[in-house]
Amino acid sequence: MANAFFCTDCGFESTKWSGKCPSCGSWSTMKESSRLTGKQSKGGAADHRALKPERLRDIKESGEARMATGIREFDLVVGGGIVNGMLVLIGGEPGIGKSTLMMQLSEWMGSKGKKVLYVSGEESNEQIHLRSVRLNVKSENVWLLCTNDAEAMLAAMEESSPDLVIVDSIQSVSLPGVDSLPGSITQLRETSNRILRSAKTLKVPVFMVGHVTKEGFVAGPKIIEHMVDTVLYFEGELRGQYKILRAVKNRFGSTNEIGIFEMTNAGLMEVSEPNHIFLSDTGEHNGSSIGCLMEGSRSFLVEVQALATSSNYGTPQRVVVGLEQKKLAMLLAILEKNLALYLRSSDVFINLAGGIRTTDPGLDLAILAAIISSLKDKPLPEKSVFIGEVGLNGEVRPVTQLETRVNEASRLGYQKIFVSAHAKLSPKSKAIRIRDVRELYNSLDK
Repeated sequence: MANAFFCTDCGFESTKWSGKCPSCGSWSTMKESSRLTGKQSKGGAADHRALKPERLRDIKESGEARMATGIREFDLVVGGGIVNGMLVLIGGEPGIGKSTLMMQLSEWMGSKGKKVLYVSGEESNEQIHLRSVRLNVKSENVWLLCTNDAEAMLAAMEESSPDLVIVDSIQSVSLPGVDSLPGSITQLRETSNRILRSAKTLKVPVFMVGHVTKEGFVAGPKIIEHMVDTVLYFEGELRGQYKILRAVKNRFGSTNEIGIFEMTNAGLMEVSEPNHIFLSDTGEHNGSSIGCLMEGSRSFLVEVQALATSSNYGTPQRVVVGLEQKKLAMLLAILEKNLALYLRSSDVFINLAGGIRTTDPGLDLAILAAIISSLKDKPLPEKSVFIGEVGLNGEVRPVTQLETRVNEASRLGYQKIFVSAHAKLSPKSKAIRIRDVRELYNSLDK
């Protein structure tokens, strides 16, 4: 055992400390930790002569490629179901509902006749039992093991032959043979590696719950995220009732899908019709507009709220909730340049209703419409939706899957749908075409 310095972002290893990681360039991420050392076996490469490569096309698929949970929102995010041998890391803020989601996953799979091993290193048997009663977990196929010993957990996996293993949490379990504290970089790396090997060897899917840092990333070295097959984030407002499950990495499916759940007294309930979450009656409110998002294969409408007021500070405030800060700065610059509006003395606040977060450029037009409405102190036309990306010179550009978005808005009764003048829609479409920001500004005066 020897000490070394590891980058907490990329896992780069060095024998000496430096303020900046030589590999990824991150600052103040080099942390000292133990490094495992070992001697190479005398046999060298001869020890592995028994391993033979297989022809790719001769490899046969297993009889059950995926295990569907039956919960549409969850299956949508993971790519249609759980794959045998997959290793999943799920992160989220404390209290967001990660353990609740995993306990309900145990019930969902147990009710289908699958044997589930739930390993907890943070709570006692009694505490978890109380939660299971509250969540109405009644399946006889859910087995509980409370331990911090990763070796004991791996032995239980091999002996009990479960169909699914849940580890809550990866920071709380450790390998006794590793001379390092639980939750340290070395422990996280070595424990995750052992769990990965067991999952692949036994062909058992394993879900690992992970804590997150104050920046919102899963705590520990980035190498863990590279190691696992899927990385899920469970997010939402801590005191809010709606939670969103999204994949940021998925070897067995898309990373564009999201699952929406509602937190109730009985646990998490899936939300199959999300439009009512992100919408309200905005017909008579200044600074409110409706946009349409695409998250994977689903489209839904969302309310954009904007407030522009005179600033009482030397530097005006730019506050956004649900969007990137730079997005607002860019859109305000476009307004100033193309409409000759003076916004440098105004505080501007943007909020996406319902706690949704997105980077979809198709929301640009809705954001600008909400800001213009607030500046004019005038509500937007009733039953109107704004769909389009805005370029730096003020032109309104068409977005991906526009036909799907327009159809969703029409299905919900919205009659005035503002889109790019260059959009390719069916001849029957009655969408209002906008060339640029100035035309948008003038059309809202009518």
